[in-house]
Amino acid sequence: MTAKISYDDVEVGTELPAQSFGVTRATLVRYAGASGDFNPIHWNERFAKEVGLPDVIAHGMFTMAEAIRVVTDWTGDPGSVLEYGVRFTKPVVVPNDDEGATIEVSAKIGAKLDDNTVRVDLTAMSGGQKVLGMSRAVVRLA
Repeated sequence: MTAKISYDDVEVGTELPAQSFGVTRATLVRYAGASGDFNPIHWNERFAKEVGLPDVIAHGMFTMAEAIRVVTDWTGDPGSVLEYGVRFTKPVVVPNDDEGATIEVSAKIGAKLDDNTVRVDLTAMSGGQKVLGMSRAVVRLA
C-alpha cells in the first residue's frame, strides 16, 4: 500500500480529521486478551483504587494505538508511519457504566521533512485532560 495523501498537498498546520474513540470495560478486557496484559489496574476497580488510581484505567499501549488511527485513517496506509512516540501524561479512566470513556484525538502537520515525509503532531484528550504528551509521528506521503 501507499499513502493516499500527496506530500505536495499538505503544509505545516494542515489539520487531519479529528476522531473520538469510545473505551468501555469490555474494550479493556478484549485488549487484555489480545495483548496478554492482564495487569489488574486495567480491569479490577478495587485493586486500581488500592494502588492510588481513581478507577480502572486503559492500557497505555491501547491509548497510543487508538491515537495513531487518526494518522493511518488519513493516509490510508498503516505502513506509512515510519516513527511514532508518545509520553504518557495522564491515564484514561474508564468508569464501570454503559458509556465508559472517550479518547478525543486531533492532529496536524508539525513539519515538512525530506523524502516526502512529514511530522504529525497529535493531541489526545480524555475527561478534559491531555493523556498523551509529545505525541508525534513521522509519516511518508505519496
